[in-house]
Amino acid sequence: MKLSYRSTLTACYTGYVVQAVVNNFVPLLFLTFQSTYGISLSRITILITVNFLTQLIVDMLSAGFVDRAGYRASAIAAHVFAFAGLAGLAFLPDLTPDPFAGLLISVMIYAVGGGLLEVLISPIVEALPTENKEKSMSMLHSFYCWGHVAVVLLSTLFFLVFGIENWKILALLWAVVPAVNLIAFTKVPLYPLVAEDEEGIPFAGLVKRPAFWIFLVVMTCAGASEQAVSQWASTFAEQGLGVSKTVGDLAGPMLFAVCMGTSRFLYGLYGDKLSLPKAMSGSAVLCIVSYLIISLSPVPALSLVGCGICGFSVGIMWPGTFSLSAASLKGGGTAMFAFFALAGDLGCSGGPSFVGLISDSAGRGLHFGILCAIVFPAVLLLGVLLSGVRRKDLPESAGNPA
Repeated sequence: MKLSYRSTLTACYTGYVVQAVVNNFVPLLFLTFQSTYGISLSRITILITVNFLTQLIVDMLSAGFVDRAGYRASAIAAHVFAFAGLAGLAFLPDLTPDPFAGLLISVMIYAVGGGLLEVLISPIVEALPTENKEKSMSMLHSFYCWGHVAVVLLSTLFFLVFGIENWKILALLWAVVPAVNLIAFTKVPLYPLVAEDEEGIPFAGLVKRPAFWIFLVVMTCAGASEQAVSQWASTFAEQGLGVSKTVGDLAGPMLFAVCMGTSRFLYGLYGDKLSLPKAMSGSAVLCIVSYLIISLSPVPALSLVGCGICGFSVGIMWPGTFSLSAASLKGGGTAMFAFFALAGDLGCSGGPSFVGLISDSAGRGLHFGILCAIVFPAVLLLGVLLSGVRRKDLPESAGNPA
């Protein structure tokens, strides 16, 4: 049976679930690592840093090798790395002299897979012959949110039923997801990102285009707008609900992820009835409003509501920027998507750091840091307006399978 592009779309959706597993499973085990292996919190923090630093490095390097290796080979390799890293969590800590070294190696391996997936999946979907590509892109990115929610809920349920001491079995179960999707990517049809009758833009040409730099800034602000609040959501949940840190760690980030996923899912369903540039502008304004609620509300519970509104508002920023840039810079190819992924990741790391540094240096608390972070959605709004992309500029379909 010949597979259609819908099979490719399903494989890409699952690819973003894999990305969610890579980024969100191990943080659930930090306290377990501390008690089981005697690893200090400072060393555990290194696991987070190494994961995202490795993904950033892969983002930078992938522009040079993905086109040479091909999208299919690169996608298969990404899933191999994700599988090997997740499965390695169950074995390497016990095989290395220092358990931390085993954990670190596993994290580095699956981070390579995560970085590749981030660069590959969006352009693969952009190249598919779908109508209203911005809808497909938004729906695609919603699966990262649903994957995040699934990782937290299913892992928590597993720990309640079988005990957290059996976490290695769960690591192997999560490793099944990339293993199965790996097989899918050996069969699904892939389409060229740059059509045969379309002239690609070399990287030297991209950097000469003002739109490229505008969208780099927009993507950076999209990541910063999202994570400036997301990374502090557990704190607002603790304060707003008066719950323990453990419950806050679940409730805050999950509320944010559900609201963000809902936004992307709704746009994926009804985006053809909306203008993406106007929706992006409206999202930026709503994000500014949510920041004001979070930072200025005297009621902690209302700040938590603001976190949910923020999650909804940032939902289409990242996938929307991909769609707008693809429309404005036709033929930008792999290099463009790789550098936009890099810019987004830099924003994701810089946003929370900005909030923390401002809060500490000003000595006025976390709420003041969030208030100052309004600069991110404000600059994003300006960038969307300056880009000049209109609804009629957005493509509706693309070419034949590769």
